[in-house]
Amino acid sequence: MTQKKLLGMAAFFVAASLSLAGCGGPPAATPAAPGDDQAAVAKTFRVAYVARAQTDTFASWLANEIKAAAATYPDIQLEVFDGNADDNTENSIIENAVTNKFDGVIIQPNNGDAQKPYVQKAVDAGLKTITTNPKIDGIEGSSTIDQNPYDGATGLAKVAVDKIPQNAKVVVLNGPAGNFHATERRKAWEDSFFSKRSDVKIVGEDIANWNKDEAMTLMETWSVANPDITAVVSMNDNMALGAIEAVKGNDSFATMMAFGYDATPEGVQAVVAGSLTGTVLQSAIDLAKLNMQAMHDLLTGARAQVSDNVPAPLVDASSGQQYVDMYKRAGLIS
Repeated sequence: MTQKKLLGMAAFFVAASLSLAGCGGPPAATPAAPGDDQAAVAKTFRVAYVARAQTDTFASWLANEIKAAAATYPDIQLEVFDGNADDNTENSIIENAVTNKFDGVIIQPNNGDAQKPYVQKAVDAGLKTITTNPKIDGIEGSSTIDQNPYDGATGLAKVAVDKIPQNAKVVVLNGPAGNFHATERRKAWEDSFFSKRSDVKIVGEDIANWNKDEAMTLMETWSVANPDITAVVSMNDNMALGAIEAVKGNDSFATMMAFGYDATPEGVQAVVAGSLTGTVLQSAIDLAKLNMQAMHDLLTGARAQVSDNVPAPLVDASSGQQYVDMYKRAGLIS
């Protein structure tokens, strides 16, 4: 692994200094040598990456992996911006990328419906445009790099059918409204678990916006009203870990199961420790590499449009340690 990759990974939990300042001006170019009309002009492409929210564990990991992957392309100058989990902020950043004549933009939407018109503006302005984690479909001329969240969650939900006991009481933690991954993961749980387990009772369900603290607050309330919660069904690891933290040390929840998604470093450690029953790997490393490869291909004309997905392997007690080891090798777990 190169020193540059290690430095990028070491910054995993360090919030990037993100600002809209300094975005102006056309991309720089290396001029041809004087008197040599045939000398090639080497262009540096300016690419903006719009992170959904750097306070979100997975979004922060992805932003840092995007920076690490971009560093392997000498002809790409990457600038990273923080959407702060706010639609207006994300939309303004996309508009600024257009105004300041970036060559390309990679967008991690907060709300696909809200960002869609602005993504279309970027495409119409001639920017090479990719939506990722989650993708936004139906934009002619744009590209997507993602994971199939329905398939990933389906695999985990099928495991839960056999693991969660009869007449269980469960709580459900959802991602942001309008978010493709949030809605598709919840739909998968409905189709592959809840529709097949009529004995299971949902005693609490709410949106926690991928946020650990919001999930903790919800779980604190639910656990008082229902001290016999059997399982937590969460649409990501961050919220699942918040729910687990809320009842930590309470013997009434000693056998409570919890299911997440993303297989973050904290998530796989919780799987090995036994507090998280299962999760699904969504590799920010793979997403970042695919995004930057796709953007480079689009900018250089190697491909006109891209639509790729990364795999979604299950992570449970039988496989958790291999992912802990993977993160240790990457420097994301000490």
